[in-house]
Amino acid sequence: MNEAFPDIPKIAFEGPTSRNPLSFKHYNAEEVVGGKTMKEHMRFGVAYWHAMRNSLADPFGMGTAQRPWDDGTDSIPNAQRRVWACFEFMDKLGVDYYCFHDRDVAPEGRTLAESNANLDAVADELEKAQQATGKKLLWGTACLFAHPRYCQGAATSPNAHVFAYAAAQVKKALEVTHRLGGEGYTFWGGREGYATLWNTNMKRELDHLARFLHLAVDHKKKIGFEGPFYIEPKPREPSTHQYDSDAAACLNFLREYGLMEHFKLNLETNHATLAGHTMRHEMQVAAAAGALGSVDANTGDELIGWDTDQFPTNLYLTTQIMLEVIKMGGFTTGGLNFDAKVRRESFEPVDLFHAHIGGMDAFARGLKIAQAILDDGRLEAHIAQRYGTFDSGIGAKVEAGTTSFEELEAFTLENGEPLLASGRQEFLENLVNEFM
Repeated sequence: MNEAFPDIPKIAFEGPTSRNPLSFKHYNAEEVVGGKTMKEHMRFGVAYWHAMRNSLADPFGMGTAQRPWDDGTDSIPNAQRRVWACFEFMDKLGVDYYCFHDRDVAPEGRTLAESNANLDAVADELEKAQQATGKKLLWGTACLFAHPRYCQGAATSPNAHVFAYAAAQVKKALEVTHRLGGEGYTFWGGREGYATLWNTNMKRELDHLARFLHLAVDHKKKIGFEGPFYIEPKPREPSTHQYDSDAAACLNFLREYGLMEHFKLNLETNHATLAGHTMRHEMQVAAAAGALGSVDANTGDELIGWDTDQFPTNLYLTTQIMLEVIKMGGFTTGGLNFDAKVRRESFEPVDLFHAHIGGMDAFARGLKIAQAILDDGRLEAHIAQRYGTFDSGIGAKVEAGTTSFEELEAFTLENGEPLLASGRQEFLENLVNEFM
């Protein structure tokens, strides 16, 4: 097969003074930060659906993407050729991982059997490409939202036959993920929610969703897949409300239905924005529950009320993300998957490189800034001091669960009105700016 990117060399680290747009200014894969190389910290992944399949269409216009290696057909040879374009892209970019939806790598057939055969044929090619390049599958998933059969949901569909079809599709996608050595498997409930409550039995739909996930856990054990399951929160779009609306809602659902031990969260910045949260908020909620598994690295436009999936370039965002990743001890099976697409106006193949280089450099800077903040210690010391009254005396008894309302009342009668300390928000914002 001819090269998909013949005019683009392997992207090298050239440092911040370089003016070469096809070079890294800050991401140096082997540079050690906080005891790990940048490559080990980040575990970058390419999103197959955006990098290889996104036509760059939007609701007001057709696709603009120029992808010379793709003949535009749903043929198996075209899908197999696309595999090698993706792995060439990863190799030249220096990214070790990729993620896929089943229907992105292989075309949907007229029947489930035909779709499964198509996926097997492309999985053969993916396996060859992995063996030839050493690249790995970060996680796989099934597309349970694009086909018309899923217009009313998949696991939460009011139609039991749709539930069965979705289960069969996940079964195959999980088996292929396992075959390819995938390090995890993600559930993204793109239409697991409702458009109106007038036609919805919410309790019944949630029960069905939980049953679906328990069945997936059973099959995971049966085939010997040992990677974690991830749920990806998203509040809305296309549904009015999705059941996996944010990190807290997902965790509550998992606890209620006895699924916590089997699932972690795959968090996306753009979804946090749509939920009315910051990404840092979502990450702290997940990390506090020991459930922060992986990150879809993107950002959104706060002026647009939909999922724009832009590449991350904001250094405050990447710093905040890496602060939370470092504090939880780093990724294990998860990583930073670029669930992001180039803009509709950026339609040439080289734009894929510019976008990923920018995102990788932004995270490299975020990593170094985050580590510097932690090494400096002032931020963490201030937070610790702010809660210092819980380290001894009555506060320590509160945290230990060894006090009562009667004792707290007696303490207050004796000590009177509490003396508060300033939150020092502006001081801390200035402190962080010292490192930017």
